[in-house]
Amino acid sequence: MSKKMTEEEKIHKQFAVDLFNATWELLDKPVRTKEENDQMIHSAHASRYHWGIVGAPVNLARGEWQLARVYTVLNRPEPAHYHALRSLEICLSHKIGDFDLAYAYEALARVNSLQNRIIECHHYLKHARKAGEAIAEQEDRDHFFQDLGSIQIDEPFVSVD
Repeated sequence: MSKKMTEEEKIHKQFAVDLFNATWELLDKPVRTKEENDQMIHSAHASRYHWGIVGAPVNLARGEWQLARVYTVLNRPEPAHYHALRSLEICLSHKIGDFDLAYAYEALARVNSLQNRIIECHHYLKHARKAGEAIAEQEDRDHFFQDLGSIQIDEPFVSVD
């Protein structure tokens, strides 16, 4: 039986949800201003903060994943890597699987691709594919593999001369 939320907890939850969605709206924009990029960073962090007060581990993992995506989109690999690792750590420590585990691996593959760390990228892609195959809902699985397929890997040039 879950405990009843206090009014303060309800407010934190509403902020967490609204800020998470606001971050997605900014992520989905094809072109953003510098101010919108700043707003996207702040809204993602604020959402994760509020989930930290009222959320379950799955909400924390998703918040960390969203932060990783924001920083990856903004070509900021160091914070992207940190938040991608946090997402994976939360999933593994709380035995969170399915969609969330697959996306934690996806985030690590994506940030390693951004850093041109090909071996690490392939390592996380392998784990992401395996976790993706275990996603229960076909629609979620299809969406995941579509996202995974968007990761660019610049293979090193090898001369055959």
